[in-house]
Amino acid sequence: MPSNTSGGFAMDSNEPVDTVVVGAGQAGLATGFHLKKHRQDFLILDSQARVGDVWRNRWDSLRLFTPAQHDSLPGMPFPAARGSFPGKDAMAEYLEEYARSWELPVRHGAHVVGIEREDGRFRVQSSSGSILVKNVVVATGPNAQPRIPAFAQELDPGIHQLHGAEYTNPDSVPPGDVLVVGSGTSGVEIALELAPTHRTYIAGTPPFHVPAPVTRYAGGLWWLFIHKVLNRSTPVGRKVAVGFTKHGAPLIRASIRELDAAGVTRLPRLTGTREGQPLTDEGHAIPVSTVIWATGYRPDFGWIRGLPADEDGWPLTCRGAVEQLPGLFFVGMPFQYGLTSALVGGVGRDAEHVAGLIAGQNGGKPVIPSVIQM
Repeated sequence: MPSNTSGGFAMDSNEPVDTVVVGAGQAGLATGFHLKKHRQDFLILDSQARVGDVWRNRWDSLRLFTPAQHDSLPGMPFPAARGSFPGKDAMAEYLEEYARSWELPVRHGAHVVGIEREDGRFRVQSSSGSILVKNVVVATGPNAQPRIPAFAQELDPGIHQLHGAEYTNPDSVPPGDVLVVGSGTSGVEIALELAPTHRTYIAGTPPFHVPAPVTRYAGGLWWLFIHKVLNRSTPVGRKVAVGFTKHGAPLIRASIRELDAAGVTRLPRLTGTREGQPLTDEGHAIPVSTVIWATGYRPDFGWIRGLPADEDGWPLTCRGAVEQLPGLFFVGMPFQYGLTSALVGGVGRDAEHVAGLIAGQNGGKPVIPSVIQM
């Protein structure tokens, strides 16, 4: 099996590979770990130049929403103190070291643009060529396309607009009042960071709040609940799963009380515009210089031909397996099996399940690697 590489490559359509994993983030790497345990022939294709670049390119002060003890991929503990919240660069370095240590076959510079069924196999088309394989695991994660409401086009052209994915730090935001749209964890943390340098508003209804001490100090019980209880095998988990992609995850660590203390003005949700300015559902227009859309993402899987999906575009799977397209799998989707399915510390469970399904049909003897101590 080839070792981890960097840089572009030319895809060999005759390369003896049974499985392609699309994406070298936490979901793809965890899947690779378990496929290697089962002695499977596979490649991980990634569009970035380095493992971890998706994390490196996020805003400067971003920290994980879960403490370090719950941020490990299978086989390698996260190298940080319990109760600490790792930054984005630490996460990027961890992922890169993970791929290197387990010698996972990551091919960089391969942007996958199409997957379609062909003669009982899958044709995977990428910017580096195409390959025909028995199985494909889509591990691109849920953050596909920024979700921005249609009325954003009606805002005054003089208002600077950006999605949370484009935000880097307060210095990158022009002078003047700022409206952050979206009261999830990302929106609240961006608003808190902007408050010392900009008059800041935040619009939206905050979700259920999980206080920082719960995750930091009572993390074991909290994690046990969200990982072992809130999944599709339990009645309460199935109830939480209904509509999960619409209402999203709870507000973790940062709080509404902190917004008030920082002087951030809280507003109800936006419903449109009036004379080019953002309009709340109470009928108030908010004159601002910048709008930051912390409104999450929408799925974009149109490049997978024949994929069954729900009304919002999320793939329809049974624990990651697409029953209508045997051999096609997903890992890392929101509530794929449980609340932690899209989290770094929870994705390994789904990766292990999917890798087991692939090994079961391909054959292969499990080999248990030793845990790497860091």
